[in-house]
Amino acid sequence: MKKRLLSVLIAGTVAAATLAGCAAAAGTAAPADNAASADESTNESADAGSADDKTITVAATSVPHAEILAKAKDILAEQGYTLEVTEFSDYVQPNNVVESGEFDANYFQHIPYLDSFNEEQGTHLVNAGGIHYEPFGIYPGQKSSLDDIADGDVIAVPNDTTNEARALLLLQDNGIIKLKDGVGLTATVNDITDNPNNIDFEELEAAQVARVKDEVAFVVLNGNYALEAGFSVGKDSIAYESSDSEAAKTYVNVIAVKEGNENLPKIKALVEVLKSDDIKNFINDTYDGAVIPFE
Repeated sequence: MKKRLLSVLIAGTVAAATLAGCAAAAGTAAPADNAASADESTNESADAGSADDKTITVAATSVPHAEILAKAKDILAEQGYTLEVTEFSDYVQPNNVVESGEFDANYFQHIPYLDSFNEEQGTHLVNAGGIHYEPFGIYPGQKSSLDDIADGDVIAVPNDTTNEARALLLLQDNGIIKLKDGVGLTATVNDITDNPNNIDFEELEAAQVARVKDEVAFVVLNGNYALEAGFSVGKDSIAYESSDSEAAKTYVNVIAVKEGNENLPKIKALVEVLKSDDIKNFINDTYDGAVIPFE
């Protein structure tokens, strides 16, 4: 399959708009190709919690979530399930419609956003299975290999808490710096305990990091900003978050359901298909490393 460079928003970026997945105007939904409209899905919602129901209604954001679900539709049909996907362009309604029982599940968010939403909104949503993550990567600026790093080089990183921590952890994983033990995804440059090359960190708003790539040795980018900068995640990144990294495990995008429905046969079937080799191959062939199946 021809690889497409898609400008996917990374679940786990700075604000609520980028914490969950792909964003647009709040409070709207649009029917996807091969998908049910919001009204049609609502009409089907009476059986949302039924163990023997063969219709699976899922609220999703468009890229990559609804695209991945569209690929899963035919596989689920072979198992006797009808998958109905409705695309939403905000991060609130997909959770509300699952909480209310109008939809069986949603696919757009990572666990920190899910936990925060539950706490703030009093909802009862749970993770039914991790499907993919969207990795941070180190990209070339004035230099193309970490072996060429020299004393006083500058590396540009995002300046918000979540993204800066992911960037610094990735640099630590590649031997550039060492952080205080246990800081994890709260790390800032103030937590650097060892910086053998005296790297200077240029801290910028996440969307601005790629713009200084010709002025610094390396840049550490969210996947969507890497694509927007013309980088191929799979071909151009010097290093990116591995599937067993702390960040990948934390920011994996999940199928979310109302508590108590995670063991319904149709939910288990949905998660199993989304974690299948067929879907993993689709993700790998389509998103050029900007989206990676979660093991």
